[in-house]
Amino acid sequence: MRWLLLAVVMGGSAALALWAFEFGKEITGLDHDARTELVSLREEISRLRDEHDRAVSVANTADSLLKAAQATQESLAARVKSLEAENLAMTRDLGFFEKLMPARDDGKPLAVRGLQATLDGPGRLRYQALLMQAVGRSGEIKGRYDLVITGSQEGRPWAQTVSKPGQSIEMKQYQRLEGVVDLPAGVVVKQLEIKVLDAAGKLQASEVARM
Repeated sequence: MRWLLLAVVMGGSAALALWAFEFGKEITGLDHDARTELVSLREEISRLRDEHDRAVSVANTADSLLKAAQATQESLAARVKSLEAENLAMTRDLGFFEKLMPARDDGKPLAVRGLQATLDGPGRLRYQALLMQAVGRSGEIKGRYDLVITGSQEGRPWAQTVSKPGQSIEMKQYQRLEGVVDLPAGVVVKQLEIKVLDAAGKLQASEVARM
């Protein structure tokens, strides 16, 4: 009985050891699979993070390029506008200087060249011209010039003669005539005439600019 009992105990112990061994293998296998899955998930997360960082970098680069393109476009638009203004000014200057060719000797000692009249804001008329001696003429000339402005005011004909001390002439070959005239309220200018007079008040030259 003692041997039989010992055999039974040893058999039970062997069975328990076998069960523990098999259970340990199952646990070890599950842990291995879990570790493998965990490693795979970590690799996937790392890959997704890399893709996210690349996407953010591309988005930032695209945003920077877009802002740079917008800034460049605005700069180019401003430059085009500036060039258009310069071109208009040069066109006007060209038209002005084309008229500054020496005057022909038609019997008059003086000639008014390139007369221009423009509105310089409300109630202000700006003018410029060049007074030149005729070809072949020489000697000093003194005198003055008057401005005769005509137009309308509140639907009625209007005219004004402007003669100021500053509108004097003292030249040998040429003299630039320019200035600003203040106009009464409601005046619409249609024509500006410059009359050049010598010291005795005799008319020497005149020119008209219509607006």
